[in-house]
Amino acid sequence: MGSSESGGTAIVTTNRWLQLIAGVVCMVAAANIQYSWTLFVPEIQNAHGWSRASIQVAFTVFVVVQTWLTPIEGYFIDKYGPRTVVFVGGFFTGLSWIVNSYATSLTGFYIGAAIGGIGVGCVYATCINSALKWFPDKRGLAVGLTAAGYGSGTVLTIIPIANMLKTSGYSETFFLFGLIQGAIILLAAGFLRSPKKGEVTFSSSVAQSRRDYTLGEALRTPVFYVMLTMFICTVTGGLMAVAQLGVIAEDLGVKKVEVNLYFFAMAALPFALMLDRILNGVSRPLFGWVSDHIGREKTMFFAFAMEGIGIVALGAFGHNPWAFIFLSGVVFLAWGEVYSLFSATAADTFGSAHVGKIYGVLYCAKGVAALLVPFANILMEATGSWSTVLYTVAIMDLTAAFMALFVLRPMLKKHHKMNEDAAARATLQAPVGA
Repeated sequence: MGSSESGGTAIVTTNRWLQLIAGVVCMVAAANIQYSWTLFVPEIQNAHGWSRASIQVAFTVFVVVQTWLTPIEGYFIDKYGPRTVVFVGGFFTGLSWIVNSYATSLTGFYIGAAIGGIGVGCVYATCINSALKWFPDKRGLAVGLTAAGYGSGTVLTIIPIANMLKTSGYSETFFLFGLIQGAIILLAAGFLRSPKKGEVTFSSSVAQSRRDYTLGEALRTPVFYVMLTMFICTVTGGLMAVAQLGVIAEDLGVKKVEVNLYFFAMAALPFALMLDRILNGVSRPLFGWVSDHIGREKTMFFAFAMEGIGIVALGAFGHNPWAFIFLSGVVFLAWGEVYSLFSATAADTFGSAHVGKIYGVLYCAKGVAALLVPFANILMEATGSWSTVLYTVAIMDLTAAFMALFVLRPMLKKHHKMNEDAAARATLQAPVGA
């Protein structure tokens, strides 16, 4: 435990916190394309009469493009630096919703989604990569805070977007918020840079690789594919909830039911969405910080099991508006941390030098999960109930939870021991005075 990735005394500068803040701002501005999409689906359907499943293909296109291009974006980060890649990402992120504002066909929305996938992918991959490199001593917390910007970014915009949709329609809403989010990312990108030698320190409490693996070397290790399998299992349920929560609320009969908190009243769906965004963001630094102290695998077990149990309960009790709000919150609290835990574990396991490319391939799990999202509608229509869908993804979550303790944990111990032994042999074989 606690093996260092580099020798010597490390110098920690306050500059890295500026890097973290700039990354969080970029992630907040990029969040709408994924997390506010569910608000637009009913409006687009009412305007054009297209089926929900055909509209949701745009969401799948966005996620597939965002995730599957991440390894390529990792290459560009290493070659051109974070500032350039995020600047390109900001331009495409704004352009995506501007294209949506003019779209009059499904093809138009699919093109807008693909553009958004490129933009958000550049922003997301770069900011996560930056957090991993600047904070090897606090990877779970730093990447959790960065991912929280993406997970909770729409807390600031969910109500303004919902209100503008009612008063101005989806076209003007897409256009205005597209301009705003693009401009914010372009401004924040100017602060980003990569750490120089000696500007970071390393963990003494979490096992970290003694050497930096290349992408090819990482792909030849069994532990990479265990992590990939677990990532797919856990991300599917939460991604389905993100895309379908509005639809699930409507089918459960709670979408427009008003809940009263004495000092204000709000319909169940927007209340749940607002709470979910907060908890989705809180979970990332919270579980990341916990994993820095008790280990990634134990934290994974607890979080993934909580998500699976929460999803089962949502299917059983979601017809009650208060239960719907509370249980959807539990699901998002237990889901958001996947993006901090897997990225931190990847850097711990394979080093930080090439983590942009390595985590980029691992992050493709989200793209695989996105392909499963449309099947949720098909399965629901075939069975007449969301329970079948929810129970299926709950089983996937619980499988990943037990894999964390009984498969991943022993594999990582063996992996780190192998690296330590190799380093010890290299030291013994080194010429005296070298």
